[in-house]
Amino acid sequence: MLTLLPQTVRGQLCLPADRTPSTVQLLVHGGTYNRAYWDMPDGDGQYSYQRDMAAAGMATFAIDFLGSGESSQPLSTLITGTTAASVVHQVVSKLRSGAVGGTRFSKVILGGHSMGSGIVVLAAATYRDVDGVLLTGMTHSMDLLALTAIFVDGVRPAILDPKLSQRGGDLGYVTTMPGTRGVFHLPGSFLPSILAADEDTKDQVSATVVPDLLTLAFQGPMSLGINVPVLIANGDDDTLFCAYNCSSEAALRAAEAPFFSSAAQLSVHLTPDAGHSVALSEHADTHRAAIRTWIRERFGN
Repeated sequence: MLTLLPQTVRGQLCLPADRTPSTVQLLVHGGTYNRAYWDMPDGDGQYSYQRDMAAAGMATFAIDFLGSGESSQPLSTLITGTTAASVVHQVVSKLRSGAVGGTRFSKVILGGHSMGSGIVVLAAATYRDVDGVLLTGMTHSMDLLALTAIFVDGVRPAILDPKLSQRGGDLGYVTTMPGTRGVFHLPGSFLPSILAADEDTKDQVSATVVPDLLTLAFQGPMSLGINVPVLIANGDDDTLFCAYNCSSEAALRAAEAPFFSSAAQLSVHLTPDAGHSVALSEHADTHRAAIRTWIRERFGN
């Protein structure tokens, strides 16, 4: 638990059993998810990004963003992409100071998924206080029509959802319609049980977080301000955020390179037959292995 006045951010620190590394990944989930995205309770740990990293000797800290999971639920209009980036910056400081688990981490890699990747871009470019950036479920050439359809026709106020209505949030918090989580997986390969787990753990997101993420992070120039190594790791069947340039890793890198400086040393990876929520695909192990390799090559951990 981290108290970031006047709100509280909760997260899950996952460490190797035999040691505490000096590098930690700070993980930021996507919209309508919570930290369960990084530790999905299905398949006996098969879909747990955090447990996989710990088994490989790497530390992770996955947070519930404000308004989701066990973190504070402020007025939804107070949550924007810019304020979200500020919160991430504060958590980075806590990780470096030893406020999380009593360990002073000397290196922090920011990792995001989907909307979380947009927040990571803003945080890394604005505050320049991290050592690496991992972006998943994101490119700068998303399918705006498909995304608009999700946020116009595919969501409703979370207060109308049978499960999330218990939160008592205001009308600005939205979530996906029941039975529609397949949009984050299709046309990729996934097991039916993961769709049920995804639905069971779904969460809410503030609608006001979208506008500045869209203009600054997803289509704007903010990523040029990132001055540390960057890995973009997507599913090649991501029809939402990787709709146009994921035919090959070469095509993806060529399309994304103009959005990053030379300091980013841009790397890319595509997981075959994986959709938008790549960490939950049937081939999630391939996705995680590529990330582990990049971390070891760039950071020696």
